[in-house]
Order: sequence, then C-alpha cells, then structure tokens
Amino acid sequence: VPAAWQRPYLNIFKHFRVEEWKRSAKEGDVATLTDTRLKGTIYRIRGSNPASSYLQLPRAGTQSLGLTGRYLYLLFRPLPRKHFLVHLDVTTEENQVVRISFSSLFKEFKSTDTWLQFPFVCGAANEGPARGEELCATGAAPANVRWTCLVLDLPSILALYLNRRYSHLRGFKLCSNLLVKNLCTSDLLFEPGVTFSEARLSDLSCRGVAPMPRELAFPVPKGEKWHNLYDYIRY
Repeated sequence: VPAAWQRPYLNIFKHFRVEEWKRSAKEGDVATLTDTRLKGTIYRIRGSNPASSYLQLPRAGTQSLGLTGRYLYLLFRPLPRKHFLVHLDVTTEENQVVRISFSSLFKEFKSTDTWLQFPFVCGAANEGPARGEELCATGAAPANVRWTCLVLDLPSILALYLNRRYSHLRGFKLCSNLLVKNLCTSDLLFEPGVTFSEARLSDLSCRGVAPMPRELAFPVPKGEKWHNLYDYIRY
C-alpha cells in the first residue's frame, strides 16, 4: 500500500521538482517548452540516437524513488519520424532490480531475469485507439502521432513475465526522441475522458476506476471527445 504522501496519486515531475535539476539529471538535447495546446510545461528530448539524450530521475543510479503505486502513467508524444526509448527500473520484493524498456526500435519482445523489452507501436491519428495487443508493429513514429497516455500495471507485468512480486519503482530514464508532459503513480486506474460528475453517476469507483486528476489530464476543448484527440494504451 502506498505511503500517505503517495495517495491517491503522485505527480512525479511536480513532487521531485524535475525542472530544478537537483534530483533529476539531463544529458544532451533536453529542452523545457511551454505547450499552448496542453496548457503547461513539457520536456522535449531529442538526439541522433536514443541513448545520447535523456531525462533521468533520480539523479544518481544508487538512489531510489521508492514509489509503490500499482499503475505508472506516462503522458508523452513520440517525435514524428523518429525512434524513442524509455527505461523503467523497478525493484521486486526479493530486492532484484528489473529494467522494463519500451521502444519503437525493438522488433520483438525479449526478456531476461533482469530486463523486459517491449516493442512499441505509435497509434496513428487515423487508426482509432491503440490497444496493448497492438504493440507489435514497430517503426518510427508516424507524422500525425498523437499525445498518448500509457498506463503500465507494474505488478501484473512482473508477475506475468518473470513470476516476480513487485515492490516499487526505483527510477526511470526517458531517452530521445519524445515530448513528455508528466509521469504519475497511483493505485487507482484513471479513465481519461470521463468527468467527475459522469464518474459519480456511473459509480466507476466501485470498479476501482477514477477520472484523470485535472493536473495530469490532457485538455479537451468544448465539444471535442478525449479519444478523438489522444491515445490511451494500457499494458
């Protein structure tokens, strides 16, 4: 169960003050931008090869974030016509560190005792919502790639692929080429595009589903629908 300070969710960039670069590290071409459409700060990470530029938290590999929430949310957008790479380091109850990586560079799923590599396909804007089972066609992101909410059920991933029990998120490394708005951990399953009033009416909380917290949500202009503008991938 997450400590009180991590409930009901933890806004990682805000909590660890990523923009101060005291606890986080950046290497290569990492820029802080204001995105008018998303109404907030985003980070652009780009480089000629994915490992050359990155944003990393915590700063030192010897430290741990100690985030215990079941779900990790990554709000990001791959840069068009480029490849990207994301590493997540998690710790099992046996104190084993496992790296979970996903990238448009990987052609197929690979696993060892300490590393899971997932190929990632970017949902193109004209193809309806991408789902977990479609993470198999790979390649550089299409020109019209959308902002995406990627949800990773970390205990399930470790149990399914390695038969290990999840303890906590130790750290992450976001490598080029991508734009990132935020990361968040929570024990709640957030459903994008659902308002707080709709959630109350349909009693989603009974199923452990909650609306996206406002500070983590992508904005939806009046008259638009969330799923027409963004991709939601749950894994």
